[in-house]
Formats: sequence, structure tokens, C-alpha cells
Amino acid sequence: MDCRDCVRHVRDAISSVEGISDCDVYLTSERAVVRGALSDSAVLEEVRSAVRAAGYDLVSGSGDKKLAHARSAARRVMLVLAAVSVFVLLVVILGEWMGLLDRVTDRIPWYASLAVIVWIGRGPLQQVLRSALHGRVVSHTLMTVGALAAMIAGEWATAAIVVTFMRVGAYTEGITTDKSRRALRELSAMAPRTARRLGADGEELVAADRVVVGDLVLVRPGEAIPVDGTVVSGHAFVNQAAVTGESEPTEALAGSELFAASLVSGGALTLRATAVGIDTTFGTVLRLVEQAEGNRSQVQRVADRFSGYYLPVVAAVAAATWLISGSLQATIAVMVVACSCSFALATPIAMLSSICSLARHGVLIKGGRHIESLTRVSVLLIDKTGTITTGTPRVTDVIATEASALAEQRLLRLAAAVERDSEHPLAEAVRRAAFERGLAYEGATDFVAHPGLGVYATVAGARVMVGRPDLRLLRSSPGLSASARSLMGEGKSVLMVLCDGRPLGLLATADSVRPGIHHALQRVRACGVSHIELISGDNRGAVRRIAAELGIDYQAELLPQDKIALVRQYQSDGRRVAMIGDGVNDAPALAGADVGIAMAAAGSDVAIEAAHVALMNDDWNSVPLLFAVARRTMRVVFLNIGFTALYNLAGLSLAALGLLPPVVAAAAQSMPDLGILANSSRLLRLRVPSTCVNESDIGEAPDSGSPTAAGRIAHRGRL
Repeated sequence: MDCRDCVRHVRDAISSVEGISDCDVYLTSERAVVRGALSDSAVLEEVRSAVRAAGYDLVSGSGDKKLAHARSAARRVMLVLAAVSVFVLLVVILGEWMGLLDRVTDRIPWYASLAVIVWIGRGPLQQVLRSALHGRVVSHTLMTVGALAAMIAGEWATAAIVVTFMRVGAYTEGITTDKSRRALRELSAMAPRTARRLGADGEELVAADRVVVGDLVLVRPGEAIPVDGTVVSGHAFVNQAAVTGESEPTEALAGSELFAASLVSGGALTLRATAVGIDTTFGTVLRLVEQAEGNRSQVQRVADRFSGYYLPVVAAVAAATWLISGSLQATIAVMVVACSCSFALATPIAMLSSICSLARHGVLIKGGRHIESLTRVSVLLIDKTGTITTGTPRVTDVIATEASALAEQRLLRLAAAVERDSEHPLAEAVRRAAFERGLAYEGATDFVAHPGLGVYATVAGARVMVGRPDLRLLRSSPGLSASARSLMGEGKSVLMVLCDGRPLGLLATADSVRPGIHHALQRVRACGVSHIELISGDNRGAVRRIAAELGIDYQAELLPQDKIALVRQYQSDGRRVAMIGDGVNDAPALAGADVGIAMAAAGSDVAIEAAHVALMNDDWNSVPLLFAVARRTMRVVFLNIGFTALYNLAGLSLAALGLLPPVVAAAAQSMPDLGILANSSRLLRLRVPSTCVNESDIGEAPDSGSPTAAGRIAHRGRL
């Protein structure tokens, strides 16, 4: 298939078969997803016959491989012929305008030209004939009519040249769409085909789709994980870039959750399958990327409607040319210069190029209309916990009764000793703080936990308590009392440490901001987002502290229904809203926003289904990358459409005025496709345009000092 007309014809043909309830046809992957009584082999054969009757072939399985090999061989042959074609094209055009071509073509016998027409134009002519028998008009119909008119007029050589360039045009259209199809095929190629299933008889190599949930699967070093699963045994490092876009390997131990298509190195793993085939996270990514072209942007829908009217308009121009000038040459030229496919290809090729490129970097977009919407977003709402923050508390303040480093170290060391056996999240924060400061702490005895109050233990003969601050006990230390009030006013969780009943000091913990957010928000603002707001159900003090740190507005203590109401309020004011959340409790707001963006969505079906865009990792550099690529994509789309419109307008005008001979018109009709290919191919390589990011910012490390995925890509070249 080459264009939207092909998609419509194939869909109509399949839908006409009795027993078919629904059908989706995808141009870029050349696939049809058919629902109905397909268990009946007769129905499937009717589908195959209907597709062939519409002028297309249906292949599957080994047919895909044969088709791929055939295309590869044809590509090599056409590359060799390209240089020859350029030379011949120049000779033909110059010869036509200088009047030398007629002397050559007059000496070519008609049967030789007919042989060329039948041999070279067999494929396109068959498609046109089959479509005509079904009352359909395709992109090559007018060129075929023009070639027939030339034959009727006795200009056999001209007809042969027109048919030759019609075949060249069909090939260039195939190259244009195949460039984006290749990106999708490369993404699909990451899916493993086989699995080492462990059973009662030992290890068995089976097709990946034969594994069922609950099976044990062995993955050796250098192999791809064939299923989503939980590690049962083994230790290795896993590169999950195929799903999350993060190229840094992660350590996998017993209990780790891993995704299909991830690569294992440094050890072997045994996993218990939790999802297989299209139900895996990677399978979901492939399915949504493939279906993304069905979710078309407004620009694409307009272009598709225009291309539907284009051929009748061209036919009318050809008729008017014949009636006014009486020139058969000019009429033929009008019919062969028209190129409707270029209008239909201008948008989807650019959209799919960006969607596939972003998917390889862990950013999943569900359709072209969301790319278009991103360029119009002026309000960005961001959830706090799990999105702006890591969701893991960290110790932010250590305040001892004695203002000295030794006193602070003793305070933290005693608190960590008491909290050693506690399972409370704040206890983990205390232990981590002691570890990061290199503090060794003694073992505690007589550990007692009082829920809601704190924990007690004996450390080095002293009775130490760590728990909720009691302002009555802090009266003897007015400084600690004031500090406790101030820290709680900032929304921090405060722990009081007592030693033998006397206040020793305070520890304050708070959720930490994800690295790189400051720079990411600056870049998002540079992409045209004028208002950024933090929204959360957390207490006002905690939200105010994070918002002040980032320099953005905030609203706190919001319920899920309050968040969706806020989204609708901004939309009622005529503003486009993007919402970033974790995809679980934020699902209503994500779905209601113009663009819902789920952060760290890998493995979360709720996040992927609720949002319009899923960031498979928690790297905030993906957010400005998303906005920047959306803006760049729409610039490419408008450039494609503008170039195609001007080119076709100029071609039709010159042909109608008799200034464009039929031979030259036939050669010129394939040029818009090549222009679209060259322009859209730029999107296959991700980079942040200078309009959104200062050159000095590209590749800059985030606040934590460790380069992010975006930074690493920038250091390799263009981002």
C-alpha cells in the first residue's frame, strides 16, 4: 500500500466479507487487524480473495520474509538504475524541450513501445484496472488515462515513457513509506522469538508465544528476555532500553520485575512468567505504536479530505484544458503531473517517524493528534508524589541540642541504631542518612515499637527513643521547640530523639525532588508552555516547599475529582492543558487533559491506558524532549504540505498552459514524494531544536551530577 486511498480500498474490501465484524488497516506497517469468524478457513480465504480483487496482495509468515528479501533485492537494483535514470531523465527532458526527442521516438516501432508498457506498467495498470472494475479511483488512474490517450493518438513512445515514470513514481512512494516502516520493523525486531522453558524434563527451546503465565523461563547471558516476569533465582545486569529507553543496565536479583525484550548480561536468570506475547509491556508498546497512525491529527484529517477531492479537481482541470485549448498534449500532461499520494503522505510519514523514534527512547505517543496538541499546550499541571518527587523520604535536617558536628553525628548514629530493625519508611530514611555519612552504629537491644508514637531501644546502656515530637518534652529546649514548629510548617516529617528522657535533637525528613527537574522545566517553558503548576493531595506545607524550590505555582490537598475539575477549569478558559502524573490515582485528570502524560509507566497497564503519552522511565529530560520533538514534527508536517501544494499547483499550471510536455510531467510527478521522504527522514534522528533549548543546555548533567539518558545521547551527537 502506498497512500490513504490504498488503506480505504483494502479496508472496504475486507469489511465487505460476510463474517467480518471489524477491520483496522495500517498503512505504515502494511497490516490489517481483522475481527470476526476467522476460525472458519473459508472466511479467511474470502478475505484473501477480496484483498486480491481490490488490487493488492496479502502475505503472512514466510511471505513477509520473502517480501522483505524481494524488496531488498529490488532496492539494490533500483539504486544501480538510479544513476542511469537521472542521466536518461536529463536527456529526455532536454530532448523534449529542444525538439530532438521526436526524431528518436518516431523511429521506435509501436509494438516495441507496447511491450515496454505491458512489461513495466503491468503492476500499476493491473491495480488501476481492478479498482476501476469496482468503481474506485486510485492515485495512478489519471496517469493511466493519460497513457491510454497517448496510445489512442498514436504516440506510443510517449505512452511508454509515461508508464515508465508511473512505475518510478510508484517505487518512490514505496521508498517514502518504507523509510518509516523500517523504523517500526526495527522496533518489532527487538521482540524475542524463542524462549528456554523449564519443565519436568529439563530445558526446552520453544517459540516465545508458547510460554504461558506461570511457566519458568531461563535466560542466559547475551539473550533477550522473552516474557514479562519475576526473577526466581540468579543474578545479572539487565538492559531494559527496549521498553524504558534507559540504556544503563540495572541489577536484577530474586524478586526483581523485568520486561520482555530486555537484554541480560553478566549472569543467567530464571524468571516466572507474569505476561506473555502481546500482553507484555513491550507487546503493548508495539501495539500502540502501530495503532498510533489511526489516531490522526486534525492536520492529517484535513489533508486526507483534500486528497479525496484532489483527483476530481485534476480531472476537471484536464477537461477544461481540452475544451479551451484543444491540445491533447497539454491535457495528457495535466493528468500525468497530478500526484495525490504526496498529500496523503505529507503528515503520516512525519508523524510515524517521530512516534517510532520517541518509542525507541522510552516515550510512547498514542497518535498524531497528541503530537499536534502538545504544540498548543500553554498549561502544564504536575502531580507531586511519584512524579516531581521520588516518593522516598530522605533526611533533610539534623538538629542537635549542641550546635556541633560531633553532636549531630551522635544524634544520627543513635537514631539509626534504634531504627535498625524498624520497617517504617522514615526508619529507612534514617538508616540511609547514617550510611551516606559513613557513620557506624552499634547494635540495639530491648527494641519496642509503639505505633503512632515511636520506637524505643537500649543503645550502649542508654535508653533511646525516636518518634513523633512532643512539644511538652521540648519545653526545656526552646530552640528545638521552635525548630520543630518551623520544620512541620514546611511540610516535613519531624522525628524527636530522646536519650534517657532528655531531648537530644531533631531529624526532619521529606520527599526528595527527582534529579534534572529544574533544567527540564526551563526547557519546557522555552517550548511555549507559559504556566506550570504543582498539584497534589499532600499537605499544604509539603507542597509549598517543593513548589518554592522549583519556582512554580501550586495547589495542595486536592482529591482526584478536584484535579479533573482544575483541568476542566483551564480548558473552559480556552487553554490547552497537559497533565503529568503517575497514572494510577491521577487517571481521571490524565484522561481529561488535552494531553495526559504518565511518568514511569513501564509495567503499569493503568498508566499506559489512561494517558495519551507514556514516559516508560522516570527521566525528566524526556519531558522537554517530548515537547521539542512535537514542535519540530509539526514544522516538518507544514513544510511537507506547503511544498506539496506549491509543487502540484505549479505543475498543473504549467501543464495546462502547454509549457510542460507529457514526458516531463510524468517525470516530475514523483518529485514531491522524494521531497517528503528527505524532509521527514530528519525526524528519525532525535535532537532538541535550538528554539526550545539553548545549545549550552544540551547534554548538561542534572542536579545530581550523573548524566541522564538525554545527556548521554547528546554527548554521542545530536539529541
